[in-house]
Amino acid sequence: MAAATYRATARHPSSSPVSSLCPSKASPSSLPFPLRPCPNQPLLRSHLRLSSSASVAAASSFAELPYPSSDDVFAFDDKPREECGVFAIVGDPEAAQMCYLGLHALQHRGQEGAGIVSSDGASLHSCTGLGLVSEVFSHTSKLEPLVGSAAIGHNRYSTAGATSALANVQPFVASYRFGQLAVAHNGNLVNYHSLRYELESRGSIFSTTSDTEVILHLIATSTTRPLLARIIEACESLEGAYSLVLLTADKLFAVRDPHGFRPLVMGRRPNGAIVFASETCALDLISAEYVREVNPGEVVVVDGHDMSIITSCLLPKKPRKGCVFEHVYFALPNSVVFGHPVHASRYNFGAALARESPAPGADIVIPVPDSGFFAALGFAEASGLPFRQGLIRSHYVGRSFIEPNQEERNLAVKLKLAPVYGILEGKSVVVIDDSIVRGTTSSKIVQLIKNTGKAREVHMRIASPPIISSCYYGVDTPRAEELISNRLDVEGVRRAIGSDSLAFLSLESLRVAFGKEGHMFCDACFTRRYPVLPREHEAVNVAEE
Repeated sequence: MAAATYRATARHPSSSPVSSLCPSKASPSSLPFPLRPCPNQPLLRSHLRLSSSASVAAASSFAELPYPSSDDVFAFDDKPREECGVFAIVGDPEAAQMCYLGLHALQHRGQEGAGIVSSDGASLHSCTGLGLVSEVFSHTSKLEPLVGSAAIGHNRYSTAGATSALANVQPFVASYRFGQLAVAHNGNLVNYHSLRYELESRGSIFSTTSDTEVILHLIATSTTRPLLARIIEACESLEGAYSLVLLTADKLFAVRDPHGFRPLVMGRRPNGAIVFASETCALDLISAEYVREVNPGEVVVVDGHDMSIITSCLLPKKPRKGCVFEHVYFALPNSVVFGHPVHASRYNFGAALARESPAPGADIVIPVPDSGFFAALGFAEASGLPFRQGLIRSHYVGRSFIEPNQEERNLAVKLKLAPVYGILEGKSVVVIDDSIVRGTTSSKIVQLIKNTGKAREVHMRIASPPIISSCYYGVDTPRAEELISNRLDVEGVRRAIGSDSLAFLSLESLRVAFGKEGHMFCDACFTRRYPVLPREHEAVNVAEE
């Protein structure tokens, strides 16, 4: 299939009107306060096309930060850490069990903690813990108290509130004068510290270090009525990325920030239950049919009694800015994210990379498993080179090997990846990876392929542009000085990792891979241009691209 474009049509419908799910009595006009109508916006195209003639105009205005930073320590695989995963379901007699399965499907989005909160129509029931979903709910007895037909769940990797403390594991549950409220959050608030300071100055007392708790306090201290209006008012104070699910005794709410940084989709089970999840892979596992995305800036409310649905908008429409790294690395390849099949995105990134930066004289193409697989397939087929599995990944490396010091990071690379000697010996090898962060893992992979695999040459090809800046919207990246591409040019990175050649996918080709929607993705980690100003950062400049 030479340099042909890979076209994969999502099996999910491109859109589905809310009215198909809700009775006529669910009209927003029946509410005791005015709502801003939120018509269903069409999804992004559910297929990808590469076109050399396509060009994408950049968004008109962004905030630019020179050197963002993050203090979190990274795992041995030297990748940006996943954000979090959220799941919610209402109208299912086995809601907690379905939530448990949904969190399993989203385990890749966070491995530090997990939790489920259920509603029986009168009160909320909670179970949270540190560790993987299978560890937190290791016995069926953990799920038995989570009764009711509605539940929300969360897989956690810390962004704001970095400590791995049980108090920071979501969903959070709070009691206030109008009842109980639970919330689970995927994203990161860029104005968290100023909001917390303001709330504390008014008497609020915080029990966690998570930015999600700010949302609960804003809702609880709001003077508007009813709850939907309180949620909208609270969200209007938030800046940054947030995909939220909130649960009360009788209602489920799903909210997405006006830019739509983090994904959130809506589905329906055969029994009529309504489901929300960070990725469509969670819908697939519980046999839920994809309905549509929760639109950026939208609030969807499902009544647990009659399953009626209403929607409203948070704020005036803003430019759509889904995180492009969902397609580069985070999301599972069997998910459809922002209307695009993830596996097709990665295939097209690899194909474009082959056209931009071929490796003359190379014998084979191999992926760095697992996230490099589809990009390597695209590169191989576009270049006419054989695709081989030259590295075997161990899926049994325990989390005890995720350590902060370099010596154990190096050991962990060898524990995780093993070269296939018979495939690599004497070959000129093109190695496809999704990204380079610090460069430590890439250098170990090059050494592994050359020294143990006995390859003649190693040509690294990276299916994304160089990462030069940190993310403020729910992805943990190292400090700027730790990002190798922030310190070195491409040739400097090549020398540092020891490969015979190195090339990154260009930003233009990354955008062209999404066609006319290329400008609808946030690529601040590649450009330092931020759609939402991280207002708590000093020395901020406003720039236009």
